[in-house]
Amino acid sequence: MIKELLQDAEERMKKAVEALQSDLMAIRTGRASPALLDRVRVDYYGTPTPLNQLATVSAPEPRLLVVRPWDPQVLGDIERAILKSELGLTPSNDGKVIRLVIPRLTEERRQELAKIVARRVEEGRVAVRNIRREAIEDLREMEKEKIISEDEMYRARDEIQELTDRYIARIDEIGKAKEAELLEV
Repeated sequence: MIKELLQDAEERMKKAVEALQSDLMAIRTGRASPALLDRVRVDYYGTPTPLNQLATVSAPEPRLLVVRPWDPQVLGDIERAILKSELGLTPSNDGKVIRLVIPRLTEERRQELAKIVARRVEEGRVAVRNIRREAIEDLREMEKEKIISEDEMYRARDEIQELTDRYIARIDEIGKAKEAELLEV
């Protein structure tokens, strides 16, 4: 019973960390990363389709992304989708590939993005703490129903706290790394 509860809590905490990582990947730094375009949806024959299912995205240079569609007729649709996205990138099209030059970030924009990263990291911490709270509530319920003893409940609660501390430390590491990447000139 307790083991399943701990495994479930750990699985959910892992997912919270993964969600944070994918969230932070979409935040543009001064460096080109194919992950920047992960959230771009292209209207492909009336269906919103992820860009990475229609084209190969590569970063041949630190400030350049190249989008090479598998179907050349989709080039205009991809270009429109990139322009509509909130990335603030202007695509240039040579008929075969789309090139996206990643502009340097201003100091002001870096600070704004750092605040966004800090907010997302805090949301990740809150998500992990909510998982801890729910797991502890479940433990108390099990103890109240006499499924587990009071000692087992306290031991499991300590294990859940250790798990929480470990995942919050991981979230903090991810946040510091992203912030350092953002503020790097």
